[in-house]
Amino acid sequence: MRTGRPMRLLSTFVLLGGLLSACGDGGGESLLDKDTLVVGVRPDLPGLGQRRPDGTFEGFDIDVARYVADRIGRKVRFVQSYASDRIPLLTSGRADMVLATLSVTPERKTMISFAGPYYASYQDILVRTEEPAKDVRDLKGRRFCAVEGADPVKRLQAVHGMTAEIVTARNYDECMAKIRARTVDAITTNDVILAGLIRRERRGYRLVKARISEQNTGIGVRRGDIGGCEALNRAITQMYQDGTARRLIAKWFAGTGLDQSITEIPQFEGCT
Repeated sequence: MRTGRPMRLLSTFVLLGGLLSACGDGGGESLLDKDTLVVGVRPDLPGLGQRRPDGTFEGFDIDVARYVADRIGRKVRFVQSYASDRIPLLTSGRADMVLATLSVTPERKTMISFAGPYYASYQDILVRTEEPAKDVRDLKGRRFCAVEGADPVKRLQAVHGMTAEIVTARNYDECMAKIRARTVDAITTNDVILAGLIRRERRGYRLVKARISEQNTGIGVRRGDIGGCEALNRAITQMYQDGTARRLIAKWFAGTGLDQSITEIPQFEGCT
């Protein structure tokens, strides 16, 4: 019996089917293919992601990473990720996920995908406790510290009728040094970052609660990993439904003035 040609055709169809399936899924390795996930986190933001003297990490983002990884049956290994490192860590394959105050923006969505967001924050303003300002416009013409190249400066200046003298710094520790020295009057960035700074200082500073613009913080993953992204979205949903999100927000930001009343599941971006 002559079976060589049919068998060769069958093998070809199977191979082509596998290739088409891989293309449909975006190709490449999924985070679901790994037992241990490499996770990029900030080492320099108290309350969110900070490296301890012993080299381990702590903070809200670290706890969220551990939770979602556990929900999908994976272990985690953390690597530090400053702001400029976040996208390259993913695109180079050096990290499987990034939880490092990574706001979802149209530009970033052209380079990576986002699970979540897992937290919705607002741009706010940190001032000294004795500062009487109750609104962003009460600080018109004052000196604001902002980290170099940060988007919050643009959003602050876009507020109607708002003017400000911008003093740049390399990081938020430098901003805190400037406000202690009274060379600036305020610091502006996401409210969770400012709340972490207030938590570390313990006293002397407060949030204006300006809510300049909403910022959705997502889990950065490599483009094309639809299965991994969807698994993380299910884990984030569970985190809000079982009360873990509320507990973690209270754990890291209680007493800072951060609004903890909004703990609904954020509207997901969709895994593309």
